[in-house]
Amino acid sequence: MLEKAYALVHQATHVLANHEEGSGQAVRKRYQAVLQAMREQQTSLGSLSDAISTFLKVTRSYWPGLFQCYDVADLPRTDNELEQCIGSVRYGERRASGRRGAIAGLVVRGPVRVLTALALRRQCFLPRALSLSDPEAWYTMREHLTSRQEARRKQLRFRKDPMAYLAALEEILSRKEQSG
Repeated sequence: MLEKAYALVHQATHVLANHEEGSGQAVRKRYQAVLQAMREQQTSLGSLSDAISTFLKVTRSYWPGLFQCYDVADLPRTDNELEQCIGSVRYGERRASGRRGAIAGLVVRGPVRVLTALALRRQCFLPRALSLSDPEAWYTMREHLTSRQEARRKQLRFRKDPMAYLAALEEILSRKEQSG
C-alpha cells in the first residue's frame, strides 16, 4: 500500500516538475489524469486513503492558480521560490530605509514596487522599454494605488483621533439622510 501511494504522489510530483516544458494546459491534462488515478486507487490504499483524500482536497483548493507558472515566464513555481523573491524585495527595502517592519510605501504601492524590484533584478531596461504601451492599464493601476493610499490615509486619521474621525463620518451621514 505504501509503495502504491508513494508511486502516485511521485507521479504527481513528476508531472508538476514539467521536465518536458509543456504548456500550462498540457500539464493540467497530465495532472488531471494522475488525480483521476488517485481517486480510482484510493479505496485500495487502506489506511493511506485519508492521506490521498487530503492530497486531493488541497490540490482542489490550489487548482485555480496552480498552472499559471507554466505559461508565465519567470513566475516562481513553488512557495519557497516566491518567498525568496519577496524576501529579496523586503531585504532591499530594509537596506534602503533601515526599517525592519513593513514600510508604508511598500504596503500602499506594493504591486508596483515589488514588480519593479523583481524586474530590475532580472534585467537592465533601456528607456524605450519603459515607454507607456497601454495607457488604460496605467490609468487603472494609478487609480488602484490612489484608492489604497486614500484608505491608508483614513486609517492614519482614525488612529490619531478616533472620536473626531467618527464625528465627521456621523456628520456626513446625517447630511445624506437630510438631503435624501
